[in-house]
Amino acid sequence: MTSHQGVRKGECLFGSAVLAVLLITTGVSAAQGGAADGIVLWDTAVPFGDTIDIGNRGMWKAVPTDLLALEADPPKASSDPGYYGREYSFKGDAVVENSYVTAVFWSGKGRVVLYSKADAGRKVLELVPLQAKTLPARITHCEVLRNAGDEAALDVSFSAGAGQDFSAVFAFDKTQIVEIRPTDNMKGVSLSGSIEYGVAAGFVGDDLIIAPGQHPSANALHVPLENLFLGLLKGENSELVMTWPAGKQQMRLNLGSDGQGTRLVESIDLDNDGQSLYLAVLEAPGIWHREELKPSYLERDVVSRWKRPFPAKWITQLDESGVKTSFAFRESKGQIWRAVAGMYIYPVWFNGDDAVYHLSKKVIPKGESIIYFLEGQGTPASVLTPADVMKATLGRQACETILDPAGRRLRTHHRRAGEGVRRACTCGGTEAIQAVCDAGQEVDKAQYVAEAVDDMVYFVRRHVERIDEYRAFADDMIKFLRAAGSSSAELKQYLDGLEQLAQQIPREYAVQKENIKSLEYADELARKTKALTAKKDPQNLPTYKDLSEKWRAMGGAQDGLLGQYHVTVRRLYQEAGYGCLNQPKAVEVAQEVRRRCRQCLRNPDGYEIWPNY
Repeated sequence: MTSHQGVRKGECLFGSAVLAVLLITTGVSAAQGGAADGIVLWDTAVPFGDTIDIGNRGMWKAVPTDLLALEADPPKASSDPGYYGREYSFKGDAVVENSYVTAVFWSGKGRVVLYSKADAGRKVLELVPLQAKTLPARITHCEVLRNAGDEAALDVSFSAGAGQDFSAVFAFDKTQIVEIRPTDNMKGVSLSGSIEYGVAAGFVGDDLIIAPGQHPSANALHVPLENLFLGLLKGENSELVMTWPAGKQQMRLNLGSDGQGTRLVESIDLDNDGQSLYLAVLEAPGIWHREELKPSYLERDVVSRWKRPFPAKWITQLDESGVKTSFAFRESKGQIWRAVAGMYIYPVWFNGDDAVYHLSKKVIPKGESIIYFLEGQGTPASVLTPADVMKATLGRQACETILDPAGRRLRTHHRRAGEGVRRACTCGGTEAIQAVCDAGQEVDKAQYVAEAVDDMVYFVRRHVERIDEYRAFADDMIKFLRAAGSSSAELKQYLDGLEQLAQQIPREYAVQKENIKSLEYADELARKTKALTAKKDPQNLPTYKDLSEKWRAMGGAQDGLLGQYHVTVRRLYQEAGYGCLNQPKAVEVAQEVRRRCRQCLRNPDGYEIWPNY
């Protein structure tokens, strides 16, 4: 990302106080007019009135990159320092245009309007200082700080009357980036658009998908922020990406009326906490999709009318055993085994570019499936993903923590993973030893049996360690929720509901303690299994069959408990987020609960969930 070093001495617009806006489009053809290869700063000559017509440019004049060109004798003016320092005075409204965006500084309405160059000048967003949102505002001054053909920067002053004045520096370059640096008294920004769904991305755990229609009595929703918010814009061909660095930002989604059966987010208010805000509008036909999951989808392959517009990691959420679960579309049909749910056909995949669903009693056709993408996967370089936007705006080091690739890797339960020994679980290990005993080769293959037994012991130890992590998480979470409840009676019902979820972890442990056994029990099974290799005995086979059942029962109970724990923490993560949407005072608690859940969910075992969530 480019930082505009020349705007003011010693300043970089990407500093901690920057409020930055990016308009980024995918699949954009060469821009029309003078902005095809760079930046054009226009003066419309006459301010826009009640409407904007960016197609009527008969009176527009390009502001020259060298203002001395406006002098009667430019060569003479260029040679005389007395002419230097000339300022430009706009007669109409300022317009900045590059290959990706046309930004109109609408003085009469006190707002900045962004138009897409990818969609015939369609209006995408309107921006206004947050404090001036409900007031009659004006842009009172635009000062040209830089206009170099490949960079442009304007210092823009807004006024809402009664001494309520705000200013910000807007800077553009040849890329898709628009930067906005507010003054200290500009506390945030309000963005107006038509958003059908909001997605609060988590990367570890399941995203929050916010559907305005599910909140018929609410006028506004309060979102627990992490670092990325996705607004799926009406029409399924564009989406708004918002990112920001760590801070105490607050977001409110203002909902429209129930018009024609579809309720929209009409505006987003963000208190930026003095931190940067980055926006991007990504555009492509079918860049997101809503699929109604009908009862007829049950137990059959259903080809959606939606086709992916380009390769990426396309994801959706479905109801798996009563829990909202994120599924990435695979490249072919296949089966998967999951603790709790068991074996079933993986519910979403691509056949070419066609999306295919196969729903079942374990992943039921319920409600709707929202298809979107956050990250690339074989994605062309010309297409920016939301994750790319974060890397470009927040920096790779910050994004390493947000995207958390290390935390999304499965932990291994394989003792000899580096040697290529797989399926070293209790079921796989007992199968391997069973084959040896069935052939009467337990003495001849004593070393082989001993290695398989050690693999199973390692597997059990790793399971027990992970179970203990969940138990410690639950203990700490319950203490935190009780402490939060003691200081806020108003949130008691919300916190009690979360505590009931957290309490499921110790309750399940009490129920399953006898079945999951102990490490000492596993060590005793190991000793007895290895003892069968000491000498040939007709009783070795029946003795091993009894030991095998005990190994499997112990391992299976641990598998199931881990799967249940993972589901419980994911549900807690979700409910903390959804439950605070209508309770602004609960947002801070929700963010802390979700932070703790996310930490617990890092590096799951393969019996908990598939790789990379």
